[in-house]
Amino acid sequence: MRAVRGLVPVFAMALVLTACSGNGDNDDDTPPPADEGGVEGTITIGWTPPDVTGVFQTATDYFEEAAAQAGEAGIDVQVDTRSPTTHTAFADQVAIIEDFVTRGVDAIVISPADTEAIKPAIVQANDAGIPVILVNLLEEQEGIDVAAYIGFDNSDAAEVSGYAVLDYFGGPGVLGSGEAVDPPDDGYLDLAWWKSVYEGADLSSVSARGVVIEGIAGDFFSNARKTGFSNAVSLASGIEILGEPIAGDWNREKGTAAAEDFLSQYGEGQLDFIWAASNEMGLGAAAAAGQRNRLDTSGGQSEPEAGMVAVFTNDVTPESVDAIREGRIVAETHHGFAEWGWLGTAAAVRLACGLDVEQFQDIRPRTVYQGNADDFYPNMTLPEIPWNEIAEGCQR
Repeated sequence: MRAVRGLVPVFAMALVLTACSGNGDNDDDTPPPADEGGVEGTITIGWTPPDVTGVFQTATDYFEEAAAQAGEAGIDVQVDTRSPTTHTAFADQVAIIEDFVTRGVDAIVISPADTEAIKPAIVQANDAGIPVILVNLLEEQEGIDVAAYIGFDNSDAAEVSGYAVLDYFGGPGVLGSGEAVDPPDDGYLDLAWWKSVYEGADLSSVSARGVVIEGIAGDFFSNARKTGFSNAVSLASGIEILGEPIAGDWNREKGTAAAEDFLSQYGEGQLDFIWAASNEMGLGAAAAAGQRNRLDTSGGQSEPEAGMVAVFTNDVTPESVDAIREGRIVAETHHGFAEWGWLGTAAAVRLACGLDVEQFQDIRPRTVYQGNADDFYPNMTLPEIPWNEIAEGCQR
């Protein structure tokens, strides 16, 4: 395992173009030619996240880290990163993918803004013989050829968040003042662990009122996450979800506005928690509650603060881990942005080299809270990539 230091998110322009590799103009940094142990030519990866926010910049940082490490093994990897300005600009992401196909990149990695919208462009990549990798989901997509999925089941990830809510408001686990349960040996508070903790548990004392900020109303990701969250919190009859979800479009400002609407509607003592289906919206919700002096800042390490609103969310970035350390977010479910970039680069290079890849790589969504925040950013432990073996086996 290799510890990799997290990089500081950088917010980009409307259409981002980043060419990254482990090489520069200095001859000392140039990978050796193929007959000296390097891989001939440059492997170009087209990477398109759905927007330019910090969560996706985190993934991009680790694409760059992995590309630099590949360069040390004699594999010249160039990561061409392009994204739409907003998560709802579906046509822009389609155009980016189509341009990657026209340019003949060696592999395309996509975090879809909308799974259906991008399918025609992926078919074009399939027809051109360009391998496609999807990140941010494990659910197999019909009608397209996807060489690898790197991510997680979105319903499962949100269910993990739901269990953290049950825990904080009286259930067993690692939060609040309910029955304390030791974390597993591997430290992964994933769905399997939560289910084992709650099997047969008495939840009669679990009680809280909350609201939901969803992503883009009606889209695949938002629906899956709402379903998973409900699967968990519905286990306790004392958990009440107030009103209807408000869509925040995975956007911080809209998440802030949604939280302000809820906080206006439900006065002090009427609302115990907000669950935002993504990190950007969750950080916005925490800011809104903080502005009204209603943010629970206990960090989940004691009983919920009376009259305060606790924030739970999904994704995990360096910024949100700091918010967890500071107590502004109680718990967040890790979606593996670092893994997307790290493993995505390895998979793309293997495919470009004519090597096999594992089609489904589950990053096991798991709870991040004050007790384990230091296991995440700024120092992520990621699997070692055997770049020298990949270079030796490359069939370019």
